[in-house]
Amino acid sequence: MRTTRDRIRHAISFEIIGLAIFTPLASFVFGIPVEHIGVVGIVSATLATGWNYLYNLGFDHLMQKFHGGTQKTMALRVAHAVLFELGLLIVLMPFIAWYLGVSLMQALVMDIAFALFYLVYAFFFNLAYDRIFPLPEWQKKAEA
Repeated sequence: MRTTRDRIRHAISFEIIGLAIFTPLASFVFGIPVEHIGVVGIVSATLATGWNYLYNLGFDHLMQKFHGGTQKTMALRVAHAVLFELGLLIVLMPFIAWYLGVSLMQALVMDIAFALFYLVYAFFFNLAYDRIFPLPEWQKKAEA
């Protein structure tokens, strides 16, 4: 399983790279000034960073318990990303509505768009992260 230090590196790098892509893209798509989207992005990233750490820790413990390891199949990667984003969707929608002064329905549409972006981003980020920083246990299983 990943160490605490590795999980912190993962969470922080995920959010920094995500914000660098998300902020200008969302500003352009929704026609909202970049500074307002930036605040939404930073608050979202802060909440998501804590959620990222806790979620991945719990997910890995469950995988360890039920699968005897933490290497994810493609189906588990998809489930992992979808469940992560659903948790954030529930927490972030009221904040987006309040901060941007939009209806809950508009916030839901925006939050779903954000979640779809991060769903795809999370899938590819985690795939790349696992390839750049593989765990020794994965190499042992490949050799066996």
